[in-house]
Amino acid sequence: MSASASSPPAGEENKQEAAPVRHCKGVNDLDKVVLREVRGSSAEVYLYGGHVTSWKDEHGDELLFVSNKAIFKPPKAIRGGIPICFPQFSNFGNLEQHGFARNRTWCVDDDPPPFPVPTSNTAFVDLILKPTEEDLKIWPHSFEYRLRVALSPGGDLMLTSRIRNTNADGKSFSFTFAYHTYFKISDISEVRVEGLETLDYLDNLQDRARFTEQGDAIVFESELDRIYLGTPSKIAIIDHEKKRTFVVRKGGLPDAVVWNPWDKKAKAMSDFGDDEYKRMVCVEAAAIEKPVTLKPGEEWTGKLELSAVPSSYYSGQLDPDRVIQDSTVPEDSIS
Repeated sequence: MSASASSPPAGEENKQEAAPVRHCKGVNDLDKVVLREVRGSSAEVYLYGGHVTSWKDEHGDELLFVSNKAIFKPPKAIRGGIPICFPQFSNFGNLEQHGFARNRTWCVDDDPPPFPVPTSNTAFVDLILKPTEEDLKIWPHSFEYRLRVALSPGGDLMLTSRIRNTNADGKSFSFTFAYHTYFKISDISEVRVEGLETLDYLDNLQDRARFTEQGDAIVFESELDRIYLGTPSKIAIIDHEKKRTFVVRKGGLPDAVVWNPWDKKAKAMSDFGDDEYKRMVCVEAAAIEKPVTLKPGEEWTGKLELSAVPSSYYSGQLDPDRVIQDSTVPEDSIS
């Protein structure tokens, strides 16, 4: 096919690229939404899974890890980016691993209820997931899950989940949850995670036995898979080689999962490259130890805000300067 046949007219392409929100096709013709801020940062969200698969800074550097072997084909979940684990994290329950939200096709929500804090951002998309008849057979609870993915003018990536119990039978339900974020890093041996020192954690490699973190930071020398409990609203991932720090801010999500599969587990995963463990780390804002319970009409909000800053700007002080407040809110208090 000639270039003229496949490309839009000059000028139109640039206009299209600059649009803050663009709906288009991704891998395997799956629907995706591209968000772009005026300074050049961008994000991509697949409707399949409500799954963020890309977050780039203003220089076009990719900040999220997606495996080169990721399978963009339902019903397989996409390996990397930010999978959403709902209504179950891992095998904390009877459902499939990490629940079903990450392998359902979401819809664009054209008329979402107003947010408590209006956003001035134009680069955002609202998605919604409701249970299918099949979902209700395996998890018999009616819900509305609204997800907003937004880019701030400074390039921060923000995900806000609002989950409402819409059961007509008067029954409450409980769930566990995680934003299973895969960060792209230079080398796992050059990375440390700060903000979780002295906290208790459940070690998934030792039957979830409970320990207390002894180090002044988490470093990686072998497989690591832990659920840190009662964590602060702010966690830092410091990449020494890149001289870059990811700051994770979260609200409504008391736990934090830290995971790297290392070499043996990497080789055992069909949708993950043998050496890719060196270039990723998962730090996941989560609600696991104490499941969230919603009565009919109640809504829960869980927020994640990611920023990437030069490490020279990052003081290492983790006292939260911006605390994200969230709670379970009765229906009549939502405007």
